[in-house]
Amino acid sequence: MAVVTFANDQLVKAPLFSGSPVRVGKMDATAYSGMASEFGVRGYPTIKLLKGDLAYNYKGPRTKDDIVEFANRVAGPAVRALPSKQMFEHMMKRHDVLFVYVGGDSPLKEKYNDAASELIVYTYFFSASEEALPESVSLPELPAVVVFKDGGYFTYDEYEDSSLSLWVNKERFQGYVQIDGFTLYELGETGGVCSCSIYNTLMQRVAKEYREQFNRDFQFGHMDGNDYINSLIMGEVTVPSVIILNTSNEQYFLPSEPIESMEQLVQFISSVLNGSAQAYGGDGIIQRIKRVAFDARSTIMSVFRSSPLLGCFLFGLPLGVISLMCYGICTAESDDGSDDIDALKREGLTDDEEEEEEERQRAAALEGPEEEDEDVGEKDPEEKKTD
Repeated sequence: MAVVTFANDQLVKAPLFSGSPVRVGKMDATAYSGMASEFGVRGYPTIKLLKGDLAYNYKGPRTKDDIVEFANRVAGPAVRALPSKQMFEHMMKRHDVLFVYVGGDSPLKEKYNDAASELIVYTYFFSASEEALPESVSLPELPAVVVFKDGGYFTYDEYEDSSLSLWVNKERFQGYVQIDGFTLYELGETGGVCSCSIYNTLMQRVAKEYREQFNRDFQFGHMDGNDYINSLIMGEVTVPSVIILNTSNEQYFLPSEPIESMEQLVQFISSVLNGSAQAYGGDGIIQRIKRVAFDARSTIMSVFRSSPLLGCFLFGLPLGVISLMCYGICTAESDDGSDDIDALKREGLTDDEEEEEEERQRAAALEGPEEEDEDVGEKDPEEKKTD
């Protein structure tokens, strides 16, 4: 198996995997575009782990520890065995979220193995016998798929939770997580609505106490600061605050009044769930144009705030040049056009004919005033009779 980086630089280095079965290589996708197309490379850099006939795409943060963790996780078996209680407790301390299949061979185990092969890029998968589980864990029936997180455990229900892969993809997050731009993108892939708080501790209680009511439709988390949310909604959110984001269509929901109690927060989330809350934003054409304009304005303002002189130079110089060009075009004197007419008349004439034409024009210019005076001096016979 190998980790391949499709990029123009060396993002992943081989010494990071010393002592590991993983081999590291890189490929310049601009030079070998055919190979890049074969592996579905659309952006740079792209990191893939090749394991047999499968190619796993890395989607995590671009840090050394995260890349190494991804490679070591995918390089191993899709489902790891937990043979004892000691091993189970050790894994519980290492992982915030732990998926475990409990039981013998069954159709559910086959589905679990398929889900593990697909989603191992995100999390670990384990299997254990009922004897290896802690005594505090009581399962109503076997076989079962259980996720351990948030100080408790939750069992997959084939009838209520539909697809096992969708359930795992949703449950791979803690009940109340810290959200940044990358995590928000990951939460969006679960298909749920993200409900986040900014310095509001009530959201954590709702995530835990109302899990059964909201878990299938909402993901809960918190953000430190409101800068990211302000850019997302193209406005300013007060602190502390609560906002609900629908990552599938970029709509968001804000409470009509400050949230100060659990009852108010539950009522607000319920109004979003039943469709009575007012939705803002969206992914329409007008909204996209507004977002582009907002991002451009924010970029310009950030440049001026960080360095006013640099901002004046970057934006003032091009505007000054454009202004001078427009002024020169508007104030330029237009030529008479008579020269152009004469030039057109002279086209196709020989040199002798051009000279004759110029002499006639000069003679006409000299004789013109005299003839005009003669015409003025002479009177019609009828006019003489009248005189």
